[in-house]
Amino acid sequence: MEPEYEYFNRDVSWLSFNYRVLLEADDETLPLYERINFISIYSSNLEEFYKVRVADLRASISGSRAVEESAEEKENVLEAITREVNRQLDERVRIYERRILPALEREGIGFYQSPEVGEEHRGYVRRYFMEEVFPFLQPVVVKKDVVRSFLREGRLYLAVCLRRKGAPREAERECYVLKIPYSKAPRFVELPAGGRKACFMFLEDVVAANLDVVFPGYEVEGSYSVKISRDADILIEDTSPGGIVEQVKQKVRKRKIGAVCRFVYDRRMPAAFLQTLMEAFHITADDLVEGDKHLNLEDLGFLPCPDERLRRSPQPHIALPFMKRGRRPVFTEVARRDLLLYYPYHSFDPFIHWLYEAVHDPEVEEIMITQYRVAEHSVVVNTLMAAAQNGKRVTVFVELKARFDEANNLAAAEVMQRSGIHIIYSLPKLKVHAKVALVLRRGEQGPSGFAYVGTGNFNEKTAEVYADLGLFTCNAEIVADLRRLFSYLRDPGEPPSFARLLVPPFNLVPALERLIRREIGIARQGGRGRIVLKMNALQERGMIDLLYEASLAGVEVDLIVRGICCLVPGRPFSRHIRVTRIVDSYLEHARIWYFGAGGEPELYIGSPDFMRRNLYRRIEVVTPVLDAELKKMLTRLLRIQLLPGRKACWVDDRLCNRFKAPGPENAVRVQQAVRDYLASCAKTLLYRAEGAPLPDERL
Repeated sequence: MEPEYEYFNRDVSWLSFNYRVLLEADDETLPLYERINFISIYSSNLEEFYKVRVADLRASISGSRAVEESAEEKENVLEAITREVNRQLDERVRIYERRILPALEREGIGFYQSPEVGEEHRGYVRRYFMEEVFPFLQPVVVKKDVVRSFLREGRLYLAVCLRRKGAPREAERECYVLKIPYSKAPRFVELPAGGRKACFMFLEDVVAANLDVVFPGYEVEGSYSVKISRDADILIEDTSPGGIVEQVKQKVRKRKIGAVCRFVYDRRMPAAFLQTLMEAFHITADDLVEGDKHLNLEDLGFLPCPDERLRRSPQPHIALPFMKRGRRPVFTEVARRDLLLYYPYHSFDPFIHWLYEAVHDPEVEEIMITQYRVAEHSVVVNTLMAAAQNGKRVTVFVELKARFDEANNLAAAEVMQRSGIHIIYSLPKLKVHAKVALVLRRGEQGPSGFAYVGTGNFNEKTAEVYADLGLFTCNAEIVADLRRLFSYLRDPGEPPSFARLLVPPFNLVPALERLIRREIGIARQGGRGRIVLKMNALQERGMIDLLYEASLAGVEVDLIVRGICCLVPGRPFSRHIRVTRIVDSYLEHARIWYFGAGGEPELYIGSPDFMRRNLYRRIEVVTPVLDAELKKMLTRLLRIQLLPGRKACWVDDRLCNRFKAPGPENAVRVQQAVRDYLASCAKTLLYRAEGAPLPDERL
């Protein structure tokens, strides 16, 4: 009898990933400011988690959003989230106060953590406050049912409890809130160094140190940081493209006044004062999250660094031979053989050059591309506009339902439209998450089309920090498949068919089922079934059940999952499944799928994760990697990422991150090993025309 399958909750699993991010701040082998940046990333991740996932759970409990789970199940999840977040925040306090701050002090950087400053800084802090801060403060009285201030989403406030001087101890206290004006002054105020490298103070501490100026005639009994997080998951109803545009404009404006999903407060705040704030701002006990005395620690990413030695040194891009002096055009290189780039180890420049070449090539007639998250001041967008102005037909599909980028995407779309680019907006009931581009040429010389399929956005800024793959090819079947996809995006009608590409919701799930079941069949016949799946998230139960079935059949399965992983390893039904998590300087974002196929491996890259939304409610694109040498390269990259590296963890059956190599001695740092391997590949590629193949690799 087969055991009953088990699954991790997706939100609790995500918290396990975010805790792994926090652990990087505790790694003393990293440059100090990189450790500080990981506290910033952890805090920013948690903020978004509350604004989207926790807000969604609350809304589903209230009945305002339909869900499959019962209200009781959702309540249990919320309780589990609260327990885990509280545990992690205790860890964040430990790492920040006992590890980071002393390390800053050892480096000669002073960083006050309270309003009490040394004698040498008091005069400066008072003058700074009077000149730069005081003019922008507007105290607002807080009383039950008498609230004259709306707490803005994500903004930092100082809640102040006062008693009139000379009033008896039992006299009623007065409460005020002050919005910290960090749009007018920096969050981190630089003080005279006094023999150190630098000295800093939080802006809210500057305010707290001068409350006697703000409230003359009062004694300050306490001041505490607070902030509110609001539901940021705007729901766009299916409608015409024009209707979607208007909805986005209206609903993005309303995001800042969404329902409260979290009220974070300094845990030192007295219970009576907290109750006053709750009554005044209609905060429920379920909204409460204890915080530290300094909130919004995501701002630590902007802490000034007086010594560049304390930052991570930027790594140079690996030079590709054909991009060096006297380089061949990207078109020429891709016409010779497929080209695979791995950002940010490789530069994003070859993609930009590819577009530039399309702008100026007289044989190019049309450029088509999808845009999911558009960079501000985007070079990609500027190049596409240059193409339109140069007489090319340019079509850009812009997804307006990309969370938190709706307004930016809409602004970029309107600019492109004015330059003559044909814009296609979001499709009803589907989000287009594919990362594809297509260049079509006329004439008899050379290929008629060039295709690009990637795992990450066409965003030159995120390409510097997200580890993503991009494949250039002029394979006729893939080019034809992309033409069919763009035709469907222009005019959705009959579902398109594809020769090579796997595109949900049309053919991806059946293809995955076929690929996994083939490995199951090989294992049941005594062969070696082998699956390696690298992705960001694994949640869809149908796919998880198939992987459990594969494990029971004896298929060896390795999963490299950065974030959510609902599959439970280490159980009888998953004894052949291992889950690896890698967190390092670059965000692991590439999706690579390997199927052993009895000794003739098949490899795929693309944009989807194994989430229900990716497999059924989005248009994604997955391409097979057909070039034999590129398949070997990807296989070696997977092999490196499965090594017991310093930044690699096993995820166990309790969602704990178990470091594969606990000590730094002689341990591989996975991303550095990837860089070293790609650098060696670049040298090999220089001689590929002379027949020097990459070594054969199997997993």
